[in-house]
Amino acid sequence: MPTAAGSYERIYAVVSRIPRGRVATYGQVAQLAGFGGQARLVGYALSALDNRSRIPWHRVVNASGQISARRDGSPAGILQRFRLEREHVRFNAQSCIRLDLFRWCPRGRRAAVIRKGVTDRRTSLTPGNARRSPAGLGGLRKVSQMRSKTAERKEP
Repeated sequence: MPTAAGSYERIYAVVSRIPRGRVATYGQVAQLAGFGGQARLVGYALSALDNRSRIPWHRVVNASGQISARRDGSPAGILQRFRLEREHVRFNAQSCIRLDLFRWCPRGRRAAVIRKGVTDRRTSLTPGNARRSPAGLGGLRKVSQMRSKTAERKEP
């Protein structure tokens, strides 16, 4: 059985990969770290971080796209929202982040498991990774068309 320190290090490695302006859910981080179904373990790991940590803990939110309340009543939720807004992550009137726009979709073998339910089936891109312009989602269609043309060229 892995040690808590080893488990936490794997979680921190995943969280460290989340880019600015993107968020991941606790469950998503757990899955990528190899702890599928153990979202609470991610919460415990992040709460154990030192205040001076350079790990971007603020980029992890709950499955609803909300900042989770802290048990100790600390103002960390306010700090988390401030940091996310500074990275241009937007909240709606209900204090939720639209995960379809801001969810981090990593690449790689393990990431394929996460993307399975999140990806646009026509392409390997997600709406969250498309440009945030009005033409952003139209770009998905263009990529899909380019891929189908490339596939046609490769066929003998």
